[in-house]
Order: sequence, then structure tokens, then C-alpha cells
Amino acid sequence: MNEIHIDSLRVKTQIGVPDAERSNWQELEIDITIAPDTDFLQMQDGIERTIDYAAVCERVAEIATERPRHLIETLAAEIAKAVVNEFGSASASVELRKFILPQTRHVAVRYSCVRA
Repeated sequence: MNEIHIDSLRVKTQIGVPDAERSNWQELEIDITIAPDTDFLQMQDGIERTIDYAAVCERVAEIATERPRHLIETLAAEIAKAVVNEFGSASASVELRKFILPQTRHVAVRYSCVRA
């Protein structure tokens, strides 16, 4: 399987269950693994045959800032589905990390989406 991996993308969003937490912008960190439809060798070194990972990063940042959310689970699912539906990948996996609990480095969720 061929994969494109975006590691530790940082985005700002308003997220959290309490209103007070959601009222402040927070930085999240996101890993995205994308399986393109086309085998790397078949891409023949053509950018138009692959997934533009810079465009994916821009779109993920847009999704994160679109609206406040309660759950990081919701945001992870929305990002994975957008990567599959908007960029034509066979599948996408998203790990999203939130730095909120003082006694932990982070909390994280992982969501995978496969094109139907």
C-alpha cells in the first residue's frame, strides 16, 4: 500500500465540552495518512496524478476553523471524510491530539475512513 503521511499539522480551533473551553482558540496537532488511488510508480512523476498534500493541509485548517465543536472525535471524522471525498483518496486516517489535561502530554483520537 502506498501512503502519504502528514505529521504533526498544527491547527487552531474552538473545541471542548464546557462553554468556557470552547470560547477560546486552542492549537491541536493532527497526523493524516492518505492512501491515494494511484500507485506511486503509475504517477510518472506528475503532480496532477497524486494528492496535493499542501492543499490537504489548507483544507484541514479551514475545517478546523469553520465552527466550534464539542468533541475532537467529531473533528477527526469530518477531516478524514473530507480528505476521502474532496481529494479522491482511497482512504484516510486521522489522529488528532488535544493538549488539555495538565497531567497528560495529550489526549488523542484516531478515525479512519474508506471510500464507499
